Order: sequence, then structure tokens, then C-alpha cells
Amino acid sequence: MLITRHAEARALLADPRYVPPPVRQDGEPGTLAWLRSQVSRFSHGEVHAERRRLLTACLATLDADALRSAAGSLTLERAGDWRDVPTEVLGAALGFADTDRLAQVVRTAATGYLSGVDSAEADAAVTELTRLAGGATPESIARITLLLQAHAATEDLIATALTHATSDDPAPADPDTTVLSAAASGGEVDGLVYETLRHDPPVKVTRRVDRQTGAEVVVDLVAANRDPDVFGDPGRFDTSRGETPHLTFGAGVRPCPASRHGLALAVGVLEALLGTVDE
Repeated sequence: MLITRHAEARALLADPRYVPPPVRQDGEPGTLAWLRSQVSRFSHGEVHAERRRLLTACLATLDADALRSAAGSLTLERAGDWRDVPTEVLGAALGFADTDRLAQVVRTAATGYLSGVDSAEADAAVTELTRLAGGATPESIARITLLLQAHAATEDLIATALTHATSDDPAPADPDTTVLSAAASGGEVDGLVYETLRHDPPVKVTRRVDRQTGAEVVVDLVAANRDPDVFGDPGRFDTSRGETPHLTFGAGVRPCPASRHGLALAVGVLEALLGTVDE
């Protein structure tokens, strides 16, 4: 079943009857399949509650404003070469020492983290990431979880926001390595990020399984975020909307616990790229 309406999506996400699709539980320790079986995202019930508690405790040690400032400073230091900045800033805040190497390992491990597509490279990266985190303890896995879940989504959010920020330019800038002018932003950076999350979410769909019937339900987040019953002129990209009730960060039983931190990293990078922070 496919859900495209906002109200139906919210109702499903608030219903504990619907849980994430099951993942393999037989992965060898240190592999991608093993890691996926250990994280909160792919678990439910009491196991999910405990893993989410560890994530929340870990996030409580992080200052979102400090993440935003550090992301902007590092982006400026690198003259706009912003790739891996969110991972390195978050990694440093989480206590990782070698953030350059950390970023490389996270990038490789993240390729199959959400999809579950195994590879020898991803398995090797998970093994090294576990070592860098100090071992396979629940607390270390929580830190790894934050890095992997933030990596692709945050970088995709930044790249898409830059595309919107330069869409009216005769020659749109390369979002990978360009420092842009503030005039290119088309609005305040926070508004740009909020509307990108609604209009072009990094994660396009989310899946749930009915615990009673085993049927899979797919929530189309793009469609739900453009539901005309909730959003006026939903197809128009409008940075003046401010914060909206989009479902990009989930809702109900399993909202993203790190939404504030992910936003801080993205906005920090974008402020530097769009010239709205001082060097």
C-alpha cells in the first residue's frame, strides 16, 4: 500500500502497529548486516526504546549552536570545500580523534546503511568504524548510528538547498566546492533549509510493516509534504514559509531524535557558502 496524503501518513507513523521492515539478524560481527541489526532505526519494541534512549543521551551532550558554528568555520577554512564537513564536525563533537579518516570510513559504510546492500568495502568500513568508536559497546554503536544517519541525509540536504539557492542564476554554481554570495540564497538560510526539507526531502520514502498482517506500507514523503490540504501552493518552493509540519523527520512513534543537530550542521555549512557569516 502506498500512502501519499499527509493526514494518513501522520496517523500511520503514530501507530505502534507499524514497524520498520525486519533486517538480517545473522550478520557476522563487524559487518554492515551486523551493524544494521544493532541500531535503533531497524528495531522496535523495548529494544528500540533502549537504543533510542542511548541515542538521546548521546545527543544531550552536544550543543547544536556549537555544531552550527563549527560547521561554518570549517567550511570557510576549506574555502567552500564542504563535503565531509558535517561528519568531521559531528565526529569531533562525539570524541573521535582522527576525523579525516573517520569521514572516509563513514562515507564508505553509509553507502549501504539505509538500503541494506552489502559489500566487502562497506563491511571493512564498519569494522574500522567500530574500532575507531572504541569497540562494539551499545554506547559506541549509538555514536556510529548518529554519524551514519547524519552523513548522507545532511549532505544531500545541503546539496539540494544549494541547487535551489542558485536556480535563478544564469550559470548555477557547482554545489561541491563553490563559495556563493548571500544574494544567491533567495532568502534567509534557515528558511531555505526548512523549505528544502519540505519540498525536496533527502529521504523520499519511508517503509513500515503491519505487525498483524505482515503487509508493507510505503509512505511517499515527497507527496505527503506537498499535500494541498496542508500546504498552500504546495509545488512552489517558497523560503518564506518558515517551519512547516513536513514529515521529513518522521512523526509519531519514531521522530528523528537528531533533527535539531542535523539542521545545525546543514545551516552552518550553508551560512558559510552563502556568505552570511564572517570569517
